[in-house]
Amino acid sequence: MRILNRLLPHPLLTLLLTVIWQLLVNRFSLNSLLFGFFLGLLIPFVTQPYWPNRPKLKSPLRLAGYVLLVFWDIVVANIIVARIILFMPNSKRQPAWVEVPLDIRTPEAIAMLGGTITMTPGTLTADISADGHYLLVHCLHAPDTAAVRDDIKSRYETRLKEIFE
Repeated sequence: MRILNRLLPHPLLTLLLTVIWQLLVNRFSLNSLLFGFFLGLLIPFVTQPYWPNRPKLKSPLRLAGYVLLVFWDIVVANIIVARIILFMPNSKRQPAWVEVPLDIRTPEAIAMLGGTITMTPGTLTADISADGHYLLVHCLHAPDTAAVRDDIKSRYETRLKEIFE
C-alpha cells in the first residue's frame, strides 16, 4: 500500500487530469487516454513535495452534489445577470461589497468557496482577510447585503464544511 501511495499520491487528481486531457483532445483514442493517464501520474508525482498536507474529503459523494449545485447556480445566475444587464437601468442597480464571515478553516474549503463565488455570474471574491476569517465579495446587484451573505453561508459554506471538515 505504501508503494501505491508513492506512485499515486493524489489518485483523484490523477483521474481528474486524465479526464481533462481527454476533454482537451476532444476525441477518444487509446493513445490520448494513455498519454492523459501518463500526465495524470506524472504531474501529481512531480508536485508531491509541494503538497505536504493532502486535503482529506470527509464526504466525496457530497462533493459531487456540490458540483451539481454550483453548475445549476451558474446557469440560473447567468439568466439573472442577463436580465439585470439588459433590462435594469443603471440608476436602479445597487452594486455592493459584502463581507462574509467564514466558519470553515481549511484552505482548500476556503479556496473552493472563493472560486464558487467567482464562477457564479454577478459575484466576485475580491479578497480574503489576513487571518482567513472573512471573504470580501463584490455583487453586481445586491439591494440586501445581509441576504447575500446568508445565502452564501447557507448554500455553499455549510456544504463545504460537511465535505472538508
